[in-house]
Parts: sequence; structure tokens; C-alpha cells
Amino acid sequence: MPGHEPTRDEYLSAAREMADAGRPTLARLLAEEAADRATDRADATRILAEFPGLSMRSER
Repeated sequence: MPGHEPTRDEYLSAAREMADAGRPTLARLLAEEAADRATDRADATRILAEFPGLSMRSER
């Protein structure tokens, strides 16, 4: 869908799919995107805790 910005839930769903597929690094990156879209800090922290690992993001 043109112009559609993925939501927190869409990123989180994709992260879970990648984790289930044995792709933890991609799962973590998707989880970080979901956390960025979380409405509060506690939600973001919970999301990142579900997908442990070091961030692969470069500094922006």
C-alpha cells in the first residue's frame, strides 16, 4: 500500500515471525523498530526484552 507506514504491531509481528524462522538478528532489528513506535517507555522496554541481543543499528 503506497504511503503506508508500518505500525508497532506490524513490526512486532514481523519480529516474531523472524524469531520463529531462526533469524534472531533480523528479529531484533524489527523489534527495535517496533520499540521506536511504542507509545510509552515501558512498552518499548518490554518489546526489546522479548528479543534480546545487541543492537545492529548504526548511530543516526
